[in-house]
Amino acid sequence: MFTLKLSKLGAHAIKNCLKAPLASTARTLLVPLCRNENLLPLIHQRFSTAAPDKAFEKQNEEKEKISVTFVDKDGEEKHIRVPVGMSMLEAAHENDIELEGACEGSLACSTCHVIVMDPNHYNKLEDPTDEENDMLDLAFGLTETSRLGCQIIAHPDIDGIRLALPAATRNFAVDGYKPKPH
Repeated sequence: MFTLKLSKLGAHAIKNCLKAPLASTARTLLVPLCRNENLLPLIHQRFSTAAPDKAFEKQNEEKEKISVTFVDKDGEEKHIRVPVGMSMLEAAHENDIELEGACEGSLACSTCHVIVMDPNHYNKLEDPTDEENDMLDLAFGLTETSRLGCQIIAHPDIDGIRLALPAATRNFAVDGYKPKPH
């Protein structure tokens, strides 16, 4: 039914365009001047096939990353750059940081528990969901600024965030699940 109406509309539009006077420009030959209120005007867009400048790409890439510091249980710090939109769990895995993430970010465990060291950065994060709070209740060493690393998404407001890794995690293996080493 919809296809039939659409094809009738298309046929009507073509019929009206063919009745319209013809115009010629330097780039086109004899193009119908369609003045039907049912038709949207054509919008001309510029197109370029030139490759972007490498310096511009690098500068743009740097703008899309934030600085994050992970502090392990021994107090050693690891500074990394994290792309905007990536979770702290993914960033930790890509940079060989010991943050387990047994459920791979599906909010089914608390093994990616981190502690946001600066309350100002903590306040800039979105509020934890009920599901995240339920998992945090199972976390070892819970604090007022505890969050799950899989739920902290990099954005420019948290540039410079410092995340402490707790001394231990609780991993309730289910159905014979064996975590992969990082």
